[in-house]
Amino acid sequence: MHQPYGFWDSSRPDHVCLLKKSLYSLKQAPCAWYQRFAVFAATIGFSNSGSDNSLFVYHHGNHKGYLLLYVDDIILVTSTDALRTTLMNLFSCEFSTKDLDPLSYFLGISVTSNAQGLFLSQQTCAQDILFRADMKHCHSVHTPIDTNSKLSAHSGKSYYNPTEYRSLAGALQYLTFTRPDISFFVQQICLHMHDPKECHMQALRRILRYLRGTLSHGPQLTKGPLASLVSYTDPDWGGCPNTRRSTYGYCVFLGNNLVSWSSKRQQTVAPASRQNTEGLLTRSLNLVGFGMYF
Repeated sequence: MHQPYGFWDSSRPDHVCLLKKSLYSLKQAPCAWYQRFAVFAATIGFSNSGSDNSLFVYHHGNHKGYLLLYVDDIILVTSTDALRTTLMNLFSCEFSTKDLDPLSYFLGISVTSNAQGLFLSQQTCAQDILFRADMKHCHSVHTPIDTNSKLSAHSGKSYYNPTEYRSLAGALQYLTFTRPDISFFVQQICLHMHDPKECHMQALRRILRYLRGTLSHGPQLTKGPLASLVSYTDPDWGGCPNTRRSTYGYCVFLGNNLVSWSSKRQQTVAPASRQNTEGLLTRSLNLVGFGMYF
């Protein structure tokens, strides 16, 4: 750093200004903003969640509140309207805030309130991906992948535009936040982002054709008791034709609501059976206090 042109101090030519505020777009700006917000949130009774640093929990007596922070976008949920108003007034006194009323849109996810609860959808995001791939008016299919074949890393010719492939695959990864039905298939095409082949692009286009007919799909969060936490998991048997590694997936239900899901290829080659898979998963989930039902 140096003194700006036209404002040199001849007596202190090597001195520069000490920043007491982090400038927007600098690398340290997000950390500085998070620290500033977290310190104030702690002074009014919030505490950090042990599982997610962006989640703040307020719990005093019968009053409960949850605050989710993503940069400068915030979701605030409270047990009563009076508590919500009080907390919003406290934040408004410290930061420049804007109340957007009931939650309807957050980070590309549309939230619709209905009689059953909340419906989550990324229809706009899916339409944007189809437009980028020039498949906005393509014919739809009933399944997102051909189940009779497995994608190999060495089959066929290299795709002429790997940047396009990586861009669309990355966009589909974000879409899996509300689309568990394509989670496994997106994971499969993302394995070949380093060297995509024409067959990999064909598989990606099939996922897009499936999305064309299921744009309105999404998870429905229903009202009801949240007494049970149930998890299901299952691996395949050496599903990768190149490394012979297995791919496992899991989904977690809180009450009747699907709250977490994932699909991932295992790091090592190992035989799998239902017995040792259940034992391994049960031990791992018990470490964090999860219950397991099969």
